[in-house]
Amino acid sequence: MDHMRYSRQILFAPIGESGQQKLLNSRLAIVGMGALGTVLANHMVRAGVGFVRLIDRDFVEESNLQRQMLYDENDAREGIPKAAAAADKLQRINSGVEVEPVIADLTWQNAERLLADVDLVLDGTDNFQVRFLINDVCVKHGIPWIYAGGVSAHGMTLTIRPGETPCLRCLFDSPPAPGSTPTCDTAGVIGPLIHIVASFQAVEAMKLLVGDHAALRPSMLHVSLWDHHLSEVNVKGARRPDCPCCGMRQFDYLEPRSGTEATSLCGRDTIQISPQAEMQLDLDALQRRLSPLGATERNKFLLRFQPGEQKLVIFPDGRVLVQGTSDPAVARTLYAKYIGM
Repeated sequence: MDHMRYSRQILFAPIGESGQQKLLNSRLAIVGMGALGTVLANHMVRAGVGFVRLIDRDFVEESNLQRQMLYDENDAREGIPKAAAAADKLQRINSGVEVEPVIADLTWQNAERLLADVDLVLDGTDNFQVRFLINDVCVKHGIPWIYAGGVSAHGMTLTIRPGETPCLRCLFDSPPAPGSTPTCDTAGVIGPLIHIVASFQAVEAMKLLVGDHAALRPSMLHVSLWDHHLSEVNVKGARRPDCPCCGMRQFDYLEPRSGTEATSLCGRDTIQISPQAEMQLDLDALQRRLSPLGATERNKFLLRFQPGEQKLVIFPDGRVLVQGTSDPAVARTLYAKYIGM
């Protein structure tokens, strides 16, 4: 143990030397390396959590720099995937921590492989479908996870311990209907909110990993930052015996799906098309095929292709971000035309 590096944290009595050793022996995954995820990863790596897996499907753009603290203008200019850019920064912050970047969309196909071998999962996503998927994996394998979200100046977070607390489906039976809740597309978001919500998550994560369960917050915390208001909703007793997930152990979000899935990305005029079957694209061969049809640009992580008004950002796992449209039908058409599936 590097006592000098962690000296101030060890002096904090609820952690101490034994708690610091537990942190060093811990493994966690962060799903989503946007605003919440970058704050979480920064805290966890600096605190000395021994293994941190970063899972993200996206790449850095200029609009991220307002609130996503691990990225810089060079990352945006080069279009570096967020997981890779974050891992590079974090390894320079604390080389004693193992940081594993995973450039992928979390789906029913890979969720158990990516989440079932850790002690804790932290939610850095902006997508309720993914949160319900995380909930299924964590309940199935008995792994605690910490939900959070933030939009405009409002945020919330909840610590979920399978078998001890309500799971996400106890409280929300299904994801909200598209368009029924504010998003950063429609309401924006201010950076300080994200840092505050993620810091509450990080503190709960440290309590879990050092084993101080008595100190865990038993409520859902709501933050309304612009009008400086905090409130809590007590969720004790909210576990449902008829909950499809933790009550009846039906893991609906881990069920196989076919075809492709179209997802609108928060804060962007962009649709993600994800194949539901595992695949591996040869981006070099694809670039040779597409270059006569439009401008192409390649780095070691992805291929950009612009045949007209829209731009396609193509990843080796078959995912494509179609930029310049909010219409899933347009995105699917371009995907079928140029990727051929």
